[in-house]
Amino acid sequence: MTDKTALEAWLKKQDFHEVMPLPASSDIRRLDFTANNSRLAEIDLKDQVAFHNYVFNEMIYGTKGTAGVGGYMEPRVLYQRSDHFGGEEPRSCHLGIDIWMEQNTPVMVPYEGRVHSLADNAGFGNYGPTIILEHTSPAGPWYSLYGHLSRESLRLEEGQLIAKGEVFADLGTYLENGHWPPHLHFQLMIDLQGNRGDFPGVAAPAAKAQYTAICPDPNLILRLPVLHD
Repeated sequence: MTDKTALEAWLKKQDFHEVMPLPASSDIRRLDFTANNSRLAEIDLKDQVAFHNYVFNEMIYGTKGTAGVGGYMEPRVLYQRSDHFGGEEPRSCHLGIDIWMEQNTPVMVPYEGRVHSLADNAGFGNYGPTIILEHTSPAGPWYSLYGHLSRESLRLEEGQLIAKGEVFADLGTYLENGHWPPHLHFQLMIDLQGNRGDFPGVAAPAAKAQYTAICPDPNLILRLPVLHD
């Protein structure tokens, strides 16, 4: 199995291409989907229009930004909008980083890789179209996941080589991306645990340590100052 500590050290030394055409750092807003944001309780998160308007018109554009990001390992109340995250212990711990931008925004490969698998994970609250890429490193293989894409993005084939910086997907509309305001869920893994075209993007609090051990911080690649605590 890939050595996570060694991989993280290697990732810090690499020169990655941007994953999306992000604006200047001053125009990127960190979005709070935790219980600390009391405004969330006033929004009907199952109402697609109300949720979209809140994210873009109030959280992003309302503060004169042009993109929003959501944090790694953030404990979110957001997932109460969908039964997809239910269970004996509801899932609430976000395992990736979200980048909220307009639909059809292009998605690029930060580091050369091959298409490991892809799938349309349909259903309210799910990923919708999803692509997983496999990459190599001296520490062993690692994987990057891209969720909430357009269905057109699934035109790729397993095993296909994607060059660093190549546009290979774009953001889907709410009708195809699991009924979310347009955004990219970007996540890293060192062990797919047998999954293909899918991998949990949210964990139950009791499983946080388990997933932290196999899901490195995506900001090792994105390097967004707004996410630095």
